[in-house]
Amino acid sequence: MVDRRLPKIKDLAPLMQFKAPELNARKRRLDAALTIHDLRAIAKKRTPKAAFDYTEGAAEAEISLTRARQAFEDIEFQPAILRDVSTVSTGWEVLGGPVAQPFGIAPTGFTRMMQTEGEIAGAHAAAKAGIPFSLSTMGTTAIEDVKKANPNGRNWFQLYMWKDRDRSMALVERAAAAGFDTLLVTVDVPVAGARLRDKRNGFSIPPQLTVGTVLNALPRPEWWINFLTTEPLAFASLDRWSGTVGELLDTMFDPTVTFEDLAWIKVQWPGKLVVKGVQNLADAKKLADLGVDGIILSNHGGRQLDRAPIPFHLLPSVAREVGNDLEVHLDTGIMSGADIVASVALGARFTLIGRAYLYGLMAGGEAGVDRAIQILSDQVARTMRLLGVNSLEELEPGHVTQLTRLGRIDPLAAQAVEALPGHL
Repeated sequence: MVDRRLPKIKDLAPLMQFKAPELNARKRRLDAALTIHDLRAIAKKRTPKAAFDYTEGAAEAEISLTRARQAFEDIEFQPAILRDVSTVSTGWEVLGGPVAQPFGIAPTGFTRMMQTEGEIAGAHAAAKAGIPFSLSTMGTTAIEDVKKANPNGRNWFQLYMWKDRDRSMALVERAAAAGFDTLLVTVDVPVAGARLRDKRNGFSIPPQLTVGTVLNALPRPEWWINFLTTEPLAFASLDRWSGTVGELLDTMFDPTVTFEDLAWIKVQWPGKLVVKGVQNLADAKKLADLGVDGIILSNHGGRQLDRAPIPFHLLPSVAREVGNDLEVHLDTGIMSGADIVASVALGARFTLIGRAYLYGLMAGGEAGVDRAIQILSDQVARTMRLLGVNSLEELEPGHVTQLTRLGRIDPLAAQAVEALPGHL
């Protein structure tokens, strides 16, 4: 039998201490976001469909992106217990300079289309966090303005080789003159991927007002007010464009670029050279022989060739074979700090976040990017502590087991099956 009594005032007092309400709506919604998925949900509510889908979408059936994210979910950590993890160091040296976290902001195109603060917000946030910021050839802020926003931090420039080579190299010269320390040459874009969401949405630069876009804008007035009352959308590397994104990319990308062209670029660039878009071990070995400083295992966030290799699955073999010759970096599919820790454990020196950064930007401008970085940073440190490690150097392949849903079929075995009587 439970004895009951009337509660006393002194017992109730501690329970009646109400938290002061947060009056800043942006801070309130960002504080409530505990994961990158939470930021994505906020971003979707606040961003017009065409702009959100440009960030969210991938090529064709979007299988590559789905598989990349699934690969991170299909890992099993192997923690050690009874370790002193009262202090954890999440930084080390990447490409000859310090980073406070094992991740940086990836190059993204049309960024001010997502949210008007654009690359400046990302560069400011990166500077505060002590991580690199990457500016895309298709970015919407000038090279020199990004340098002003991040004057003392790590700035990287991502290069698409255009059919107009002189114009491409003029950008490289501007980046070098502005003090950018690393050039990311993207090599998986001989043509633009088939991004069907953009075609269905009629996504164009600049966005065109239609009945559909007007109706979609009604519950998102802040985005349109910002878009219409700030500087017109312009690019870091070209003046203006009127047409769809796919049309723009197909007029620019050069399908004739080869390893010889890459060697020529390497001679022109005074800083570190990283090749982005590597998708097999053979090419990684060729690049190691060429003497580049790093490679990024990437399938362009699933935005080029659908059903492309999964970068996280490639990581162990590539790191084992060429990791002593160059730095191995990784992107595509990263949505948590645990994904980043798993990548480092399997041999990545560094990772890049694209969509995770843009979800934060769309959710709350620079404050949203700060929140995305903070979420990932907290997750990195917590995952390391739970694994029983104090530093990135202590992470090793034994900390991660990759569970695979997709197994490769041996070509010889497949041929044998096809030769069986009755096989269709």
